[in-house]
Amino acid sequence: MKKRINMKFTLVLLLIGFMIAVQYNSLENPEKRDTRDIWAIRQELAEEKKMHVELLSEVRELDRTISSYRSLEETSAGQALKETVDKLREKAGTTDIVGPGIVIEVRPSAESVAYGIPITSISSDLLTRFVNDVNRFKGIDMEIDGKRYNILSSIRVINGYTSVNGLNVSTPPFTIKIISQTITDSEKLYNYLLASSIHDDFYLDNLVLDIHPPEEDIMIRGWPEQFENLYLNELSKGD
Repeated sequence: MKKRINMKFTLVLLLIGFMIAVQYNSLENPEKRDTRDIWAIRQELAEEKKMHVELLSEVRELDRTISSYRSLEETSAGQALKETVDKLREKAGTTDIVGPGIVIEVRPSAESVAYGIPITSISSDLLTRFVNDVNRFKGIDMEIDGKRYNILSSIRVINGYTSVNGLNVSTPPFTIKIISQTITDSEKLYNYLLASSIHDDFYLDNLVLDIHPPEEDIMIRGWPEQFENLYLNELSKGD
């Protein structure tokens, strides 16, 4: 009888101890709540939908390319492959392109000129911030001080000077060219940059952005570096 009472008492103590441990763990590690407002959540959802649309567009483009290969005769397959390579070179930024866009002049502020404040090379952080701000708009091509900027490009500090693709960016003034897919896209980018807070960041560095209205035909040069084929070898005919 005494053993049975001790066993019941022990089970009760274990149950109480387990409940205390669970309560203590919930107090120490409370469930994290999403404190964002509805607009922040909607903005994130809009970004996800935009990315989804872009991925679907790329999948459709690849499907069209595959269908064209299947429908062409063997004699025309080489031409189709060449056209695909040309498109890839254009996306990689190795070719000159002409299209609607805007020209932006980065120059010293009037106050810095009036007071004789020396202007040095634009900081890499400021230039990177500008590029990231512009890249909110998809499907654009950019040239910074005559240097093509694309996904393969880099902005670094070399020997104290800001460089793009390993080439020094000129001390202001210099120009930035941005080409969009349509003139409407260029107008949207133009209006966005006019109202952007990026102007304040440039002004703190004694620089201003002079944004010219959109134009129909702007040319930017291709990336001068050529891709080297290190692993692929052409097979002889009949292999």
